[in-house]
Amino acid sequence: MKGAGIVKLKVLVDNNTYIDEYYLGEPAAAFYIEEGGERILFDCGYSDVLLKNAELMGIDLSSLTKIVFSHGHNDHTRGLLFLKDRADLSAVSLIAHPDCFLPREDETGSFGAPFSLADAALWTKLTTTCEPVNLIDKLVWLGEIPRGNDFEASEPVGRRLKDGLWEDDYVMDDTALAYRGEEGLFIITGCSHSGICNIVEYAKKVCGDSRIAGIIGGFHLFEKGRQLDKAVEYLKSCGVKRLYPCHCVSLAAKAAMLAELPVVEVGVGLRLELQ
Repeated sequence: MKGAGIVKLKVLVDNNTYIDEYYLGEPAAAFYIEEGGERILFDCGYSDVLLKNAELMGIDLSSLTKIVFSHGHNDHTRGLLFLKDRADLSAVSLIAHPDCFLPREDETGSFGAPFSLADAALWTKLTTTCEPVNLIDKLVWLGEIPRGNDFEASEPVGRRLKDGLWEDDYVMDDTALAYRGEEGLFIITGCSHSGICNIVEYAKKVCGDSRIAGIIGGFHLFEKGRQLDKAVEYLKSCGVKRLYPCHCVSLAAKAAMLAELPVVEVGVGLRLELQ
């Protein structure tokens, strides 16, 4: 597909790499999105793998116009430390939920963003909001996702420090992107801590389109059970045309999806064109 209005999406960081494509993988996520003069980074991965893969793909991260975070865990934010040392981000818009930069921990230690809101505001043009933000004409950052079902996002993921108190963390900052395309919505997720079904439902509401052309990203699905079964059932009911589970999706979950849904393998270097 050629011409204006084409959005190019590339997987810069993922757990998986393809055979005979020599990029680096890590248990993290980052996506590069380009349309016209807009160059958007959705999440930053964990390390300088982001920079190394971008160089191998011929992507100039010093020319970014926007950075957007799916949530504040370090496997989606920590790469910013390496990026800000390589490129001047002072003119780059950074969009995140207000809770994105809160300290987080579990029994293994700290796993939140390794920098504060004040740091992010110093390095970039930071905007924090819970509301949807139009990034380009047809691409929206969804903001805080309503939790509307009884089988997703019911368990805390460690703890967070807010207003001086440690509390169970339900990752209310978790969000996603939705592209309004000719075939329907194409949804791009980070980890889907808010629930992949909740995300899709909210994307439909925000974008005013019930057609789901595709979904790519982490779905935070690991074990067989009710949540996975209900997610597969829901995605089937949506008539999703292409499903690209990656990052935080186990082999068992991918196998369950593959048995019922049009699953496509994801790895670093995957390139998609959205119209």
